[in-house]
Amino acid sequence: MNRESGRRIKLCAAAGLLILAALCVRLILREQIASVESFQEYIGRFGVFAPAALALFQAFQVVVPVLPGYLGCAAGAVAFGAHTGFWCNYIGISAGSIGAYFLARRFGTDMVLAFFPERQYEKWSGRIRQSRSYGAFLFIATLLPLFPDDFLCYLSGAMKMDSRKFIWIILLGKPWCILAYSLLFGLLA
Repeated sequence: MNRESGRRIKLCAAAGLLILAALCVRLILREQIASVESFQEYIGRFGVFAPAALALFQAFQVVVPVLPGYLGCAAGAVAFGAHTGFWCNYIGISAGSIGAYFLARRFGTDMVLAFFPERQYEKWSGRIRQSRSYGAFLFIATLLPLFPDDFLCYLSGAMKMDSRKFIWIILLGKPWCILAYSLLFGLLA
């Protein structure tokens, strides 16, 4: 992957975000998601595919980090309730995190720089190279809300962190923050 490919990835991500924003505006203007009930009704139209669509959306939003993950967590909790929303979000975010790791592992630093500023990469990669406890740091980071863990997934792959260790950290660390979001947004719904 080179810088030109990185620019193309950024353009595709921006186009995807614009399409998603246009779709949301259209649904709001057509009053299909004017309330929690109308949003649930709209999502219900997708039938058994609705939970899978949320999981795929969550995986996509980690791999192409243009939206904060908590938005999908909120949508999942509102659409499906705290329990089902949690599982859809957990499966999707975990799959996307592992996917981002392996993409960065395969394509290296250029993949990270396609989505994140070089300054951010330099700052964090320097800290990781000097740290003996990056695994512990990554685990704690996955527990914390609003932490840039999408970036850390890419960075972990680019830094060639052991894949088994990374996967275990994601599988054991991710559910707690997602559960907190699911319960919070499930109560608000």
